[in-house]
Amino acid sequence: MRKSILMITPENREINRFRKRQANNFIQITMPYLAAFIDESKYNITLVDEYNQKIPFQKFYDVVVITVNTSNAPHCYNISKTFRDKGSQVVFGGPHATLLPEEVKNHCDVVIIGEAEDSWKQFLNDFYNGVHEREYRCINTPTLENIPIPRRDLIKGRKFTKGAVFATRGCPYSCSYCNLKQIYQDSFRKRPIDEVIKDIKSIKSKFFVFWDDNFFGDIEYSKELLKELSKLNKKWAAQVTLERLKDKELLKLAKKAGCIYFFVGLESFSKKTLESVNKGLNNVDKYKELIDSVHKHGICIQAGIIFGFDTDKKDVFKHTLDMCNYLGIDGVTVSILTPLPKTPLYYQLKEEGRLLTTDWSYYNGKTRVAFKPKNMSSEELFEGYMWFRRNFYSLKSICTRIKKSKANIIYNLIVNLGYKVSIRKNV
Repeated sequence: MRKSILMITPENREINRFRKRQANNFIQITMPYLAAFIDESKYNITLVDEYNQKIPFQKFYDVVVITVNTSNAPHCYNISKTFRDKGSQVVFGGPHATLLPEEVKNHCDVVIIGEAEDSWKQFLNDFYNGVHEREYRCINTPTLENIPIPRRDLIKGRKFTKGAVFATRGCPYSCSYCNLKQIYQDSFRKRPIDEVIKDIKSIKSKFFVFWDDNFFGDIEYSKELLKELSKLNKKWAAQVTLERLKDKELLKLAKKAGCIYFFVGLESFSKKTLESVNKGLNNVDKYKELIDSVHKHGICIQAGIIFGFDTDKKDVFKHTLDMCNYLGIDGVTVSILTPLPKTPLYYQLKEEGRLLTTDWSYYNGKTRVAFKPKNMSSEELFEGYMWFRRNFYSLKSICTRIKKSKANIIYNLIVNLGYKVSIRKNV
């Protein structure tokens, strides 16, 4: 007899309101990917993404599986309680479960710690046979060979934004505010190129995104992948480090393969700031040269910007806006510095008594400040961050930046206006 399994990608209302009207929100790939490991002769699968769906609390499921990131943890605990009260077994996995398993155990029946390829299959088999454990932990670093293609057919809606793929896992760098090293084994792994291409071919939409933490982590691998990708007539985006973009051959191959934009973690325009958080690989003096080169190849730059570093003063917001306009930065994903658990930044701020709360809902980097900044108040940090967002997506700034960039003008305009509408609705 088949058991029923509900797999949830959670998103609390606060973040959902923040993201809803943006034009480039592709799905999180975790649940469709894990669903591909499930034997449907044993399980009846339901996939729910709170970005655009409501959780069916009125129904009973034998097992409910939730991927938990830090800012959604309290929300996930509430979801879990509702289903456990109905008699469902609840399984937690994901970043927060890996970082703080003893905490999340208080709110679920099973916790899956670390990368889940092997432990997830073991849990599914154990649960079906009625002998599951309380905890499943990644023991050996999983290979990315022969992994299944995500079950995109189970995704409801998201016609143009269900195309998400990963080709590699991990990142070779160790920024002090990032928790990738704590979540993954300290290694950079690559998926066989023919398997990546097969996965991409299965995406019906012309558009997709690579969810790799650093798509150009291995340049020679990336070049070979791009050569194969150029045969598919797809349009895509990926996250990369700026210093990799000095390779002109790589840019030519990316453009030929259909790249629309790169997400690049610039974080700051201050050398002192970047050195203070172990991101000295970003060379501020080279920003203009590299960004101009990317634009000349017809590719947009979506920059990651973070406010709240100890070196930031109140003038950082205006200076950052001026630099973005000067460089023609096409778009930004702007965040408030967030001391995620187990990161060097978290331990530093905790030791200094600068954490403002242990309520994880404050740790989303978008709508709240979780710590006491060094050179301004937490209120001034939030107000400056909001000022930057409004002014970056003002019509004046949009026009200035598009004229400088000249890359993918129609797409660029659509995304910028989407962010502008989203900001207006949420302010």
